[in-house]
Amino acid sequence: MKSGFVCFVGRPNAGKSTLTNALVGSKIVIASSKPQTTRHVVRGIVNSDQAQLILVDTPGLHKPRTLLGQRLNDRVHETWAEVDVIGVCLPSNQRVGPGDTFLVAEIAKLPRRPLLVALATKSDLVTPTRMAEHLLKIASLEEELGIRWASIIPVSALTDDQVDVVSDELIKLLPEGPQYYPDGEISDEPTESMIAELIREAALEGIDDELPHSLTVVVEEMGERPDRPPGKPLLDIYASMIVERDSQKGIIIGHKGARLKEVGAAARAEITALVGMPVYLDLRVKVLKEWQRNPKHLNRLGF
Repeated sequence: MKSGFVCFVGRPNAGKSTLTNALVGSKIVIASSKPQTTRHVVRGIVNSDQAQLILVDTPGLHKPRTLLGQRLNDRVHETWAEVDVIGVCLPSNQRVGPGDTFLVAEIAKLPRRPLLVALATKSDLVTPTRMAEHLLKIASLEEELGIRWASIIPVSALTDDQVDVVSDELIKLLPEGPQYYPDGEISDEPTESMIAELIREAALEGIDDELPHSLTVVVEEMGERPDRPPGKPLLDIYASMIVERDSQKGIIIGHKGARLKEVGAAARAEITALVGMPVYLDLRVKVLKEWQRNPKHLNRLGF
């Protein structure tokens, strides 16, 4: 039996979360083009007859502007020190840039360096010629940064191209070990946390500027509604979207509540798919001044 832990790193929108979901075969982490979308360390579990691959989805390493940002960076470094393999996601449709080399250089400084795999993500977006150039550049990082790639793999999570190759290669690099999670389990993330993230994902669509960083979601109460007819369950969810300023509250609610209704409808569809039953979703928007910078607020919100 082989088992172990793998995390993916890369710049924002490099395809880390989409690849994690594709490997697990189910949506366990939200995906967005916004920087610092991932805030919690989420574990996705890939089971096979002879192996258990545990994918650790972490926040992206970034230059912190708040106490929240600093705490997220600390979490990233802790995870890097504990995993067996790090998959570096380098999107094929973008040049390898300073942000990428900074990330790999930071990993190279680790006292116990995990094995490294280069993943040329979004392979469906480029021509074979462009892919060949990209792979050569990735290979050149070995000499430039003093590292060694265990393998370099082009992959597209969107079209499911070579996802099985990535899975096989990662499993091959794992040490011998026990089965950490029971068969059939795909994540250790509590359902309430996954629901809160799905609401946040819906709210992030179509907004820009500083709002993505200022938004978090808390599920206040959740449970199946009593006295329902047999075979017709309904899950009641009461959740709060928390922002830092009154102006942000107005953006989330929208004109006459239109945007809040859109967020609710999009989130409800995703949550229904997750829990496998109809959902009643009650969404409120609250202002918690400068919560990203306040240690007490961060502790209460689970950061």
